[in-house]
Amino acid sequence: MSLIIPKRYRARLLPETTEVAIKTIKTAFQRELASALNLRRVTAPLFVLSGTGLNDDLSGTEHAVTFNIADMGDRRAEVVHSLAKWKRVKLGAYGIEPHFGLYTDMNAIRTAETLDNLHSLYVDQWDWEQTITETDRNLDYLKSCVEKIYEAVRRVEALIYEQYPHITPTLPERIAFIHSEQLLQLYPDLTPKEREEAITREAGAVFIIGIGGALSDGRPHDLRAPDYDDWSTPNDDGFFGLNGDIMLWNPVLECAFELSSMGIRVDPAAMRLQLRLQNREDRERYKFHSMLLRGELPLSIGGGIGQSRLCMFLLKKAHIGEVQASIWPEDQIEECAKAGIALI
Repeated sequence: MSLIIPKRYRARLLPETTEVAIKTIKTAFQRELASALNLRRVTAPLFVLSGTGLNDDLSGTEHAVTFNIADMGDRRAEVVHSLAKWKRVKLGAYGIEPHFGLYTDMNAIRTAETLDNLHSLYVDQWDWEQTITETDRNLDYLKSCVEKIYEAVRRVEALIYEQYPHITPTLPERIAFIHSEQLLQLYPDLTPKEREEAITREAGAVFIIGIGGALSDGRPHDLRAPDYDDWSTPNDDGFFGLNGDIMLWNPVLECAFELSSMGIRVDPAAMRLQLRLQNREDRERYKFHSMLLRGELPLSIGGGIGQSRLCMFLLKKAHIGEVQASIWPEDQIEECAKAGIALI
């Protein structure tokens, strides 16, 4: 995605008022999220030891920022990409019962990002994870969690409208659901990103199911690592996958806007299959993977919800740099300034 400069853009809030609104959104949303999914807050690491398999490598190709620990014989550590696996270990360590879970503030550095309106070197999100049972590993349970998260977003959208009446709500009453294979059949001549654009424009808010596994054209809708989301298990709709992305239509940028990647996590059988499909059986030697394969970790569902992205969307900002402090190319800073987009 290249930089988008909306025509006649005007920030709805002054920078100092924006800071107050950001705090309002973050305080309110984590309260709504915790209540909706029975979550309690925990403290999370900024980095983990290399070689444990705990870090999330996203699509399976990204490299983490690493450093040596002098007082531990120069052992390597790496800044987290997200906490998908770490959270599952914590569910087991804390003995959290089914249908209860945890959430945390996750801060990451993703050096491979292409810097634009939606992507930053600095990533902040609410990482959450909930213990489930074997009978919960189905589309109905996945959809129910998606709907609860979406309703939490809409409640905070209404709160922002109460406090700033010139920022009017835009989200539809309900979120739609579609499988990535159905999306391919609906728009066979479009690329995956173009399909996302088309369906999100039409629905306003949509959850795209089944991201990571190959579709009927032999290619996945998008890449996913093999060891956290379950994108290979047959589901109740006759397709594959128990994961997906929450997409919102962004009226400021006029584009599809990913708010969350989430899903039911792999059980031992799904992880073995997905590791084999991606030729990553070597990961079975890592501590996390061996624990999971031995059945020592609870079944779970979880995901990440972008904090800056949510603030950007609800405050009708044109650039994520209006709600978070990061580093941007000089030419991007200058181009944004000319359009009235003040990057922090």
